[in-house]
Amino acid sequence: MTEADIHRTIETVFRMERAKLIAGLARMVRDVGQAEELAQDALVVALQDWPQNGVPRNPGAWLMAAAKRRAIDGFRRAKMLKRKHEEIGRDLDDEADNSIEELEAAMDDDLGDELLGLIFTACHPILSREARAALTLRLIGGLTMDEIARAFLSNEATISQRILRAKKKISDAGLTFEVPRGPDRAERLASVLEVVYLIFNEGYSATSGDDLMRPSLCAEAQRLGRILAGLAKDEPEVFGLLSLMEIQASRLTARTAPDGSAIPLNEQNRARWDQLLIRRGLIALDRAIALGGEDGPYALQAALGACHARARRMEDTDWGRISGIYDRLSEIMPSPVVDLNRAVAHGMAYGPDVALALIAEIEAEGLLENYAPLPAARADTLFRAGRMVEAKPFFERAAGMTRNSREREFLLKRAAECGA
Repeated sequence: MTEADIHRTIETVFRMERAKLIAGLARMVRDVGQAEELAQDALVVALQDWPQNGVPRNPGAWLMAAAKRRAIDGFRRAKMLKRKHEEIGRDLDDEADNSIEELEAAMDDDLGDELLGLIFTACHPILSREARAALTLRLIGGLTMDEIARAFLSNEATISQRILRAKKKISDAGLTFEVPRGPDRAERLASVLEVVYLIFNEGYSATSGDDLMRPSLCAEAQRLGRILAGLAKDEPEVFGLLSLMEIQASRLTARTAPDGSAIPLNEQNRARWDQLLIRRGLIALDRAIALGGEDGPYALQAALGACHARARRMEDTDWGRISGIYDRLSEIMPSPVVDLNRAVAHGMAYGPDVALALIAEIEAEGLLENYAPLPAARADTLFRAGRMVEAKPFFERAAGMTRNSREREFLLKRAAECGA
């Protein structure tokens, strides 16, 4: 293995282990910013060590051990200098002589699911709803500020400041990075569900880069969803979200061609849909409904996915039922994005003119003017109506808006088909 190969391996491992490293370190040092720095320090050490000594058998454990050593060294230096280190949330002037030994022991404790604990801390009520989601996407999903900004239809500077303020607030409050219990858990559950789904959604439709999807993010969100389902067995929306993610994930392998290009829903080979995930999703949806959560936002979205999952062929899809579910969802969870999807569904059920009228209403509101799926929806509706000349510029406009190269290729291909 060449040095370049090893460097690529290190970068890949770090991307995979980054969230777990930060979660474990934050639990130890009680500071998110310090945890991020320690994780980055471990990466630097790996870049120096692995090219000489080879990739370790358990690279994730190696990185954690390296980060722990850096943390302990930092505590020891601080103790020698008798200075207060506010960035690690401890007043070392008041620490007992055995504080370093206690820290080392704590690092070896069975701390449970540290990643889930980090999510609950990032979703603490002292933070705004937007800050909770943005911080968790950054810490757990490893998304860039730009990607998070696009997820929130915001700008990068706003998101950056929001995350910095959130980290400071957590540090100043001295929060423990643990899964809450009792009423406190229920209070934070809704924002945790929102964040888990945002992570999944970024994996399902990557906002930027060369890949249409980031399956590892989907898998991580599904894992967290399953943990939450085990933790909150009587919460219908937990099962609604789990159902939604399982059903959507069932289509991952069918969404791209061998060359990585996008395959739209109506052209997918449904034999490639993962039937195990579909069954899991339908079982979770039944559980959500049994708990009285039929009208929950996630359960309604899962019901939409179930309509597609149950249709053996595209032409078997019950678009009338899907339109009705979207009508209910727009009442429960009003959003211009929901309205756009509702417009597309109504167009499939009742004709393109209906969709175009609803899309025109959304355009008039001006809330999605920089949102690529809006011109893409108009273009696709016009395309299906046979109005190719009108559709072409909207496909091109959507292609110019997206940051994902695969999505851009797909939209330009559709534009070219209009010309042909």
